[in-house]
Amino acid sequence: MSQATKPDPTGAHTTTVGHPTGHRHVHGPGTQDRKALAWLSLGALGVVYGDIGTSPLYAMKECLAYGIKETADGTRVLANGLPASIHAVDPTPERVLGVVSLVFWSLLIVVFVKYLAIVLRADNKGEGGTLALAALVQQKLKSSRRLAFPILLALFGAGMLYGEGLITPAISVLSAVEGISEQNADFTHLVIPIAVVIIIGLFWVQRYGTGKIGAIFGWIMMLWFVSIGFAGAIAVFGNPEILAAVNPYYAASFLATNHWHGFFLLGSVVLCVTGCEALYADMGHFGKTPIRIAWTAVVFPGLLLNYFGQGALYLAEGRLVNNPFYGLVEGPMLIPMIVLATLAAIIASQALISGAFSLTNQAVQLGYLPRLTVIHTSSKHEGQIYIPEINWAFMVACVALVLAFKSSTNLAAAYGIAVTGLFMITSFMIFLVSRRNWGWSLGLALCFYIPFLVIDGAFFSANVVKIASGGWFPLAIGLGMFIIMTTWWRGRMELSQMMETGTIPDDLFLDDPDVKHMHRVQGAAVFMSSATGGIPNVMLHHVKHNKVLHKQVILLSVITENIPFAVGNTALTVRDLGQGFYRVASRVGFMQQPNVPKILLRCEKHGLSVNEADTTYYMGRQSLLTTGKTRMARWRKTLYGFLSHNSRSPTSFFNLPPNRVVELGLQIEL
Repeated sequence: MSQATKPDPTGAHTTTVGHPTGHRHVHGPGTQDRKALAWLSLGALGVVYGDIGTSPLYAMKECLAYGIKETADGTRVLANGLPASIHAVDPTPERVLGVVSLVFWSLLIVVFVKYLAIVLRADNKGEGGTLALAALVQQKLKSSRRLAFPILLALFGAGMLYGEGLITPAISVLSAVEGISEQNADFTHLVIPIAVVIIIGLFWVQRYGTGKIGAIFGWIMMLWFVSIGFAGAIAVFGNPEILAAVNPYYAASFLATNHWHGFFLLGSVVLCVTGCEALYADMGHFGKTPIRIAWTAVVFPGLLLNYFGQGALYLAEGRLVNNPFYGLVEGPMLIPMIVLATLAAIIASQALISGAFSLTNQAVQLGYLPRLTVIHTSSKHEGQIYIPEINWAFMVACVALVLAFKSSTNLAAAYGIAVTGLFMITSFMIFLVSRRNWGWSLGLALCFYIPFLVIDGAFFSANVVKIASGGWFPLAIGLGMFIIMTTWWRGRMELSQMMETGTIPDDLFLDDPDVKHMHRVQGAAVFMSSATGGIPNVMLHHVKHNKVLHKQVILLSVITENIPFAVGNTALTVRDLGQGFYRVASRVGFMQQPNVPKILLRCEKHGLSVNEADTTYYMGRQSLLTTGKTRMARWRKTLYGFLSHNSRSPTSFFNLPPNRVVELGLQIEL
């Protein structure tokens, strides 16, 4: 049985929790030939693995560094004056083997076992990501009047995903461009200006969509993984003793002998597994199988060879290594690798930016964010969208991050806290899904959850000390977005409940003699309603002041369900209430955009024919006052009023023809 949470009363937008109606919408590969599977796997390289694929640019550099010293103001720098990680250690052979071993087992356990083997199973009708996972959990909640703890946790995780999405373009582009200082130290002062120009250009082209350039992303990332793997393999061949790092003894020995310093170094080791949440969020675009194939056949071998190659370089030239990634390709191949790294960094950034657009769209549809402008950049692929408000806010924030932190090392301090926080939230949500949705026993669920909790907790704890060095930034972003999302949800709930108190039952209204004898004019009137029963306030307001009704009166509710796509005949219901009144309920998924004129066209199959040229849409436009008696803090009421005032108009959100919309003003004390 479904539970419903009421939406913005101006717009008939209801969030329904429960089992989906309609047919299953399947994403990714079903029964298809190997060629199609190969193309999907190639596409996954370009979109899914961009973030984790560029981690070799900075991960090892943050763990191992020779000649660290402190300046007069306490800043840790390398011998060449460049910033040093706050917990990096000298690259002695034992420490090199220990760090490489930690990287190897992190990739194996976190990415392969946790995300690819278990988390990808938690798909919401083919879709993944923090909010899709929250919707999956919410299906089993008995009450929709309160946001339960798992949902609150997921909303905070979604907020931190915004923080990660902001840091990824900055740190990836900076890491790639910093290679020019390896070519010539005199170019170091150009790193920040070049990075800023690239970032501005990246966000500037978002309006055109990724469809035209997305086709080549996979090939570029294929070249990237092959190149970094080949560069690492050469170093491994010259120093095969690095292969001993596969033995977990070296990881354990490193943590035991370096004590707290070794433990805190986990905050830098975790950088090698950034991008796992993007991997999960992009599952709906490709399906589980192509993502797993791409990892096993290309990504994992390429990353391992490069990380082991960087470790071999440290074993051979520990005191001479400034940047281990570019140290593998010194000579004539350095410039081509810098160019390729910059392209890979742009692709990694693109994946996170597109993910932020999708996450925002889901949040809007589920009722956690106000309406925003969603532009579809492709007529063939529904998931390719562009949200200007998010794009320009991200651009300003990314440029500010580059100018404020000035190096990838400084940004790395801010990066880990967001990633590890999301790891812990996802592990807890998967535990709930395994119990509530999959029917696992408590013992079996704990067998997986406890080891993941220990690993995620260790990574998160190691990053806590970075909060003062920049880790506060994603936490602040997460907290800010959490406040916005919970305030918007709560405000909509309170406002909807107040609006419901003014409604009257359908039968009572239709049996009113004044209504039966009211003058009727030609055409159809569509009243957007947030509830699926009762006469909405907008219509009562219209009748009270205009004292006239159209021959056709349609009470339309758009219901957003906690599934990605609502399809099939049950996604639309039409009830004839008599006297020319009809109640229409259209169900959409949180990945779909409601289009009211198209919904009305579909009503013809259900016996309701509407002349589009003779149809008027009535919307309610509330003026909110914060002097009401609702149990919301005054600051929340003020924030909700600000968000409501600046949100996208219902007219454009529901794709209504502007010249046929009538807005009726209502003043409400919240």
